[in-house]
Amino acid sequence: MNRFIGKRWFKDRISFLIDMSALKKVTVLGVLAVLVLIVSTGIGDMKIAPWNVVSVFFEGGTGLEQLVVKSFRLPRIIIALLAGMALAVAGGILQGMIRNPLASPDIIGITGGAGAAVVAFLTIFSNEDGTLPVSIQWMPVAAFIGAAVVAFLVYFLAWRKGVSPVRLVLIGIGISALTQAVTTLLMIMGPIYRASQANIWITGTVNGSDWQDVSILLPWSIAFILISFFITRQLNIQELGEELAKGVGGHVQRQRFFLLLMATVLVGGAVSFAGGIGFVGLMAPHMARRMVGSSYGALLPASALIGGILVMLADLIGRTLFLPLEVPAGVFTAAIGAPYFIYLLFKTRNS
Repeated sequence: MNRFIGKRWFKDRISFLIDMSALKKVTVLGVLAVLVLIVSTGIGDMKIAPWNVVSVFFEGGTGLEQLVVKSFRLPRIIIALLAGMALAVAGGILQGMIRNPLASPDIIGITGGAGAAVVAFLTIFSNEDGTLPVSIQWMPVAAFIGAAVVAFLVYFLAWRKGVSPVRLVLIGIGISALTQAVTTLLMIMGPIYRASQANIWITGTVNGSDWQDVSILLPWSIAFILISFFITRQLNIQELGEELAKGVGGHVQRQRFFLLLMATVLVGGAVSFAGGIGFVGLMAPHMARRMVGSSYGALLPASALIGGILVMLADLIGRTLFLPLEVPAGVFTAAIGAPYFIYLLFKTRNS
């Protein structure tokens, strides 16, 4: 059996190769993500067996199980899944566009920009009684604007007859520190209760997520993740380098602009509802690359599933390991991601 199978659709207007080995691995990751979602939904103060969780999904189970699963646990787990997928895909896009294994939304400041914008949104539009006079549906827009401003600022400052990967990462780290300072200033200026909420949220948490959040983030994330899957050919071309990419007919600058825009949109949506969960966009693409290879047609779907699994597991650990305390999911992703970043840094230096 051949590893690659060719497909042609619409009278040969669309053609592509399917890596059967990678497809099997992505399928396994998809099954694993579903299992993690089911098991995570059943673990907590009240234990619910996995088969009872599945029963609740289909309107079965007791009234108490329905309440715990549908009202308290499932919304936050879905938000964790979607945020992890979005951050992982954004990280994969940035690593392919920049051709730098250290590139990720949080390392180069895009996550920080989105976070600062959301804190500004909460600070400016908060009433004295803690309510918001504007719809929460504007939060992804605010996060996207913040992420976009930082992304294009970093890209502009790193440009000098082209973008140097090292220069881009260093400038991104500096801009990231600046966004953290702005976020802290906004927290000091805002109401005390908002500062307390923002401090936990900046670390990265899905606590308090509800179905309204899911209804906003679900179409936003799924739509742009699927669009990302259809532009993997552009990422594969970007991997060749600027000269070769131009030689095969690629519009390098136009493609880079669109890829950066896609990463920014994904980060903005994820940060709006899950906070500044760090290092997922760095780790997930590297793990996926080891599993399915460097072709982005398989790498981005694998990254998305790995990212979702990582954040769901981090949230599960955070809400169960230290009961009755709840630790933000971002604490655990950072605990894994920081050493992983140092490892990649030394690996890149020695290569």
